[in-house]
Amino acid sequence: MMTDRIDDLSARIEAVPRRIEEQIAPYAAAVAQLDEIIGVGAIAAQELIAEIGIDMSRFPTAGHLVSWAKFAPIDNNSAGKKKGGSTGKGNPWLAATLAEIAAVTSRSSTFLGERYRRLSRRRGRKRAIVALGNSVLTIVWHLLSDPDARYHDLGPDFYQSRIAIQRRERDLIRQLERLTGKTVTLQPSA
Repeated sequence: MMTDRIDDLSARIEAVPRRIEEQIAPYAAAVAQLDEIIGVGAIAAQELIAEIGIDMSRFPTAGHLVSWAKFAPIDNNSAGKKKGGSTGKGNPWLAATLAEIAAVTSRSSTFLGERYRRLSRRRGRKRAIVALGNSVLTIVWHLLSDPDARYHDLGPDFYQSRIAIQRRERDLIRQLERLTGKTVTLQPSA
C-alpha cells in the first residue's frame, strides 16, 4: 500500500517537467530571448514569463512594470524627515526569482554584476538586490516589447570607461567656468 503511494508520487513528480515544457512551448521564443540576459537561465525566464506574461502592452513603459512588481525605489520624505522606504509588497514569486537572478549575476563579470557590487558597497545588499531587480525588469520589458530586440551587455568596465569620463569632463567645465566667469561649450575636434 505504502509503496504504491510512493510510486504514484514519484510518477507525478517525473511528469511535472514534461507538463511545464508543454505549457511553456508557445512562449519558447520569449524564453530564448530572456535567456540571453546574463544570470537569467531558462528556468528563471520561464518563471518571469509565468508571473508577468509576455504581453507588455499592459505596461506603457518599463517603469510601469517595475512599479507593478514593487521594485521601484521609494523616496518617502516629509518636512526633511525620512520615513519608511519599503517598496511595498509585490508578487513573492517574482521577487524570489529576481533575488535569485541577482545572486547569480552578482558573481558574474558583466554590467549588471558590477552594478550590483557598486550598489551593495554603497547602499547595502538588500537595496542592491532591489536595484538590480529593477534593472532586470527594465531589460525584460524592452525585450518582450520588441520581439526583434536582443540583449547586449555593456561590460563590467562601463562605469569606468564612460561614466567616469563624462563626470571628469563635467567637473573640468565647471572649474573653467568658475575660473573665467564665462560659459564653456565643447565642440568635437576635427
